Amino acid sequence: MNPSRFVRDNALSLFFFTLFVLALAGQSVAGFLRTNEDLVQHGMPEQGYLSFLFSSDFVVDVAENWQSEFLQFLLFIAATVWLVQRGSPESKKPGDEGVGTDEDQKVGPYAPPDAAAWARASGWRRVVYENSLVIVMGAIFVLSWLMQSLSGTVVMNQENAEHGEAPMSWAEYIVSPEFWDRTLQNWQSEFLAVGTMVAFSIFLRQRSSAEAKPVGAPHTESAEASQ
Repeated sequence: MNPSRFVRDNALSLFFFTLFVLALAGQSVAGFLRTNEDLVQHGMPEQGYLSFLFSSDFVVDVAENWQSEFLQFLLFIAATVWLVQRGSPESKKPGDEGVGTDEDQKVGPYAPPDAAAWARASGWRRVVYENSLVIVMGAIFVLSWLMQSLSGTVVMNQENAEHGEAPMSWAEYIVSPEFWDRTLQNWQSEFLAVGTMVAFSIFLRQRSSAEAKPVGAPHTESAEASQ
């Protein structure tokens, strides 16, 4: 494959994955420096970089953000099957709610020759494939949430030990105010971001963006109707 063509055809994914790696690396360095500043202030030995990367402090911060992001997409993907917002390019047209027909979705006997094999299949394979995006997003959310809660339990118990308090079990931690304060801080911002994107895109434009309607499209028209 031609490398330049590969980059052009996958530029959007490559752009955001590159930003992700750079941001994660930056977070790890900043967190490492901040942690060692705190250790020095408390008269404790500094922590090595690799040790910090595998520490519960770093893992809980990363997982906390991941789970909220994937929850956002999980709910948005599922909600847009049944819920609509007139005029938003993030929504189907009013009247198009629901899962659609096999012909609309090009599955089973309506699948084109180059469709994925499971789109032409029947039974459980097609059910899994036609819901695969929600399944994968949901799995990543659950795993991230579990990673956050387990790491958070370790961090909480480290703080409890420093203050001479009794350790907390995982079951106790996930119903604690500490856990839900951290969790809901992330969730509310994700829900706000999605809601504003859906609403703002009714009235605001960005020329040639796939996430916006054509500049001259009426506010009440969906992107689908205006194409």
